[in-house]
Amino acid sequence: MGVLDKLKTAAQTMTGGAAKVSIEYPLQAVFPGEGMNVRITVVSSGGEVKSQGVFVDLLAQERVTASENATCPRCQNKFTTPVREAKKTFEQSFPVAPAFVLSPGESRTFEAILQVPGGAQPSYAGPQTHHEWKIRGRLQSFGNDPDSGLQPLRVGMK
Repeated sequence: MGVLDKLKTAAQTMTGGAAKVSIEYPLQAVFPGEGMNVRITVVSSGGEVKSQGVFVDLLAQERVTASENATCPRCQNKFTTPVREAKKTFEQSFPVAPAFVLSPGESRTFEAILQVPGGAQPSYAGPQTHHEWKIRGRLQSFGNDPDSGLQPLRVGMK
């Protein structure tokens, strides 16, 4: 392995490019307290990848977008100012697989049944507020963890 190959491998590790991660999950709404099947596939992008495990992250966030009237304290001019607020309502990582080594070019698939907690706030979208859920598969490793990127997940109301 030449110097350039070593630099390329180090750059892939530090940027999360050492492996490709994809996640499959139900496209229809899932319901709090019920299990949902997920499948995470990890593929080495060339070199060996030492992993501390595979995880699925669930995140939920409520966003408010509105405007409010304001008055300049000096000149008393009235104007409208935008209001954008976001609040995380849920975040949890679920372990799917223990530590392992992914050989160069190797692909592995892991399956699990996860549960959105009972009583969780459902997904919704209104004119000024919305609540969104996201899911991602992640390979925990040295440097930046390769992941599938956050994908939308619809959580329904029972």
